[in-house]
Amino acid sequence: MEVPFVIFVIFGGAGDLTWRKLVPSLFDLHRDGRMPKKFAIIAMDRAQFRDAELHKHFLDGVKRFSRKGKVKSADWKNFARHVTYQQGDFKDPATYSNLAKSCAKLDKDWKIKAGHIFHMATPPVMVGIIPKMLADAGLNRDRVCARLVVEKPLGHDLDSARTLNRTITESFHESQIFRIDHYLGKETVQNILAFRFANPLFEPIWNRRYVDYVTITVAEEVGVEHRGGYYDHAGALRDMVQNHLMQLLCLVAMEPMVSFNADEIRNKKVDVLRAVRPVSHRAVQQCAVRGQYGKGRFDGKKVRGYRQENDVSPHSKTETFAALKLFVDNWRWQCVPFYLRTGKCLPRQVSEVTVHFRGVPHQSFPPDASRRWDLSRLVLSIQPEEGIVLGFQAKYPGPRMLLRPVDMRFNYEESFAVPSPDAYETLLWDVMNNDPTLFMRADQIEAAWQLLMPVLEVWAETSPRNFPNYAAATWGPAAADLLMTRDGRNWPLPISLAAQEKKKTSHGRRLLL
Repeated sequence: MEVPFVIFVIFGGAGDLTWRKLVPSLFDLHRDGRMPKKFAIIAMDRAQFRDAELHKHFLDGVKRFSRKGKVKSADWKNFARHVTYQQGDFKDPATYSNLAKSCAKLDKDWKIKAGHIFHMATPPVMVGIIPKMLADAGLNRDRVCARLVVEKPLGHDLDSARTLNRTITESFHESQIFRIDHYLGKETVQNILAFRFANPLFEPIWNRRYVDYVTITVAEEVGVEHRGGYYDHAGALRDMVQNHLMQLLCLVAMEPMVSFNADEIRNKKVDVLRAVRPVSHRAVQQCAVRGQYGKGRFDGKKVRGYRQENDVSPHSKTETFAALKLFVDNWRWQCVPFYLRTGKCLPRQVSEVTVHFRGVPHQSFPPDASRRWDLSRLVLSIQPEEGIVLGFQAKYPGPRMLLRPVDMRFNYEESFAVPSPDAYETLLWDVMNNDPTLFMRADQIEAAWQLLMPVLEVWAETSPRNFPNYAAATWGPAAADLLMTRDGRNWPLPISLAAQEKKKTSHGRRLLL
């Protein structure tokens, strides 16, 4: 249901997330004409700010991080008049009574009950406090208009996630809660649903009869940067696998939905997590790998190791790399392995899902024809390039029957000539329109934590003896390669790098869709 009037309250309004993501995304929505007819943005924080100071601070963030780049003065002035600052202590009831008065005044001036969105861009400790304070001030009562936006981390383990969900749902109904995973706002992630269920071509072979295995890679070039204090208590498994990679797994493995109803889609995702084969404590060593980056070189420059990063213990046992081998025990995917990996200080920033198809049942071509035989695979590229690549075999030009791997590529930018919106633009627009499709439900959060708890417990009980075990700007520890090579498989080279390899070796041709 589209709400024509919205009051958007940002707790942590003077913080980094608001400056980098929230305000630039809201501003771009405004420039695109997608903000409600009337709206107000109330930034709340403990620091003292005048509105003019806040506007200058936000403008700096918009100039740096806006998707559209250059900012016209008229556009900014038109947007900034909707933005005000309200100082307050998040533990003080007076802060919320003042906020309630501000919201009531806007509703009265607009002569309509507006949507009231409370976005918690705050440290995790405040997530257990703010919802209760909002409820005490009566700001939670309207189940249609009042909405609560929660940023990750959504717990530190299964128990804390359950406690957090219980705390939030004591103040807000589940239908009012929007738990953000920004990965779900990316166009290519959403396109997985469109690709699978809007086309009859691939869904009939999207199963164990035709798929050999699936790989999911989310790699980051950067180290922990300014997040050392947080990251050293989280690690790759908590920071990335529990949310981002599990979301991708669900989208790839889920069953077709009956309708595009939000709960129907989220039910299918939960079904996947519940079907994942539980990892026993004894099996952790065989299906999970962890790593920590050490010193290395990137683009000819020295890169320091994780233990030399700011706010990181020089004896840290925290993993900056994690890889898992999982199985989804249902009729569609029985015995098909899903290999997941993520890490920091890897050679390239890339997020890809690759579906590796089985080989032909009988090889009828002569040996000389297929020396460079590659299995067919489908790559869903999420970043840095948004697109889809289908790899298959084709005859090389000439009188002899020679087969070579080729690619057909679909590129979002080339096909639509329209830049993809930032993930936060999509998600914030959905919150304003009360559409929870792309947001995580409590049972999904808890199911993901429950799946990973044996790995976290074993890793906590057994300290790694070989950290750091991969150099910065390499693809992780040797054990991650072994996770696949002992099954006769390999991690795929990212498609952008794969294209470069083909150019170097003068093999392979590319077909453009």
